[in-house]
Amino acid sequence: MVTSSFLELRMGSEAANKVLEIAKREGALIYGDFTLSSGKKSGHYFDGKKLTLSPEGAYWVGKALFEELAKIEVDAVGGLSIGADFMAAAVTLVSHLEGKPIPSFIVRDKPKEHGTKRKVEGHLKGGSRVAIIDDVITTGNSVRKAIETVEEVGCKVIEVLVIVDRHEGGSEELKQKGYDVTALIDLWPSGKASVSEAPDIKGETQERVLR
Repeated sequence: MVTSSFLELRMGSEAANKVLEIAKREGALIYGDFTLSSGKKSGHYFDGKKLTLSPEGAYWVGKALFEELAKIEVDAVGGLSIGADFMAAAVTLVSHLEGKPIPSFIVRDKPKEHGTKRKVEGHLKGGSRVAIIDDVITTGNSVRKAIETVEEVGCKVIEVLVIVDRHEGGSEELKQKGYDVTALIDLWPSGKASVSEAPDIKGETQERVLR
């Protein structure tokens, strides 16, 4: 069970704070003994589907991501299935409600074996400016797969947006390669979770923590 000692609400949008609150309430942030997809052991885990498949969680995730996307110009938003699927749908719905529609797409891990045999479903056109989304970034493998796929069709990745950054190397590697990475929630190796701060403050805070 998540305890409040692990959670700290910091400077961030109302939507991002709501996402953290709902993640706690819905059991998306949990503590115990877990094995991650990388094979690494961890004392904490983020179950993104618990958040994005809840009605309230889906709305606030969509709203929080839309607020970030509204700061930049993108033609579409999407990411690797299945982590990005429900997020993409939430962003697209919220964008419609806000009167600033953003089409979405999802990237299959492998091309479909029948029908259209597509690797990308939804709305993605070559030459588009896109944002790549995912529920959590650890090593960054899922995000990199999505980036490679959209870049193969001539799209430009303007931003990478995730709900949770576990700060285990994935986001740092992407930043070193020149990609902008934004997280709603920082989940530190200690297990402490907090709403990500504004970039100028956030960078200083992370530097202090990582020293």
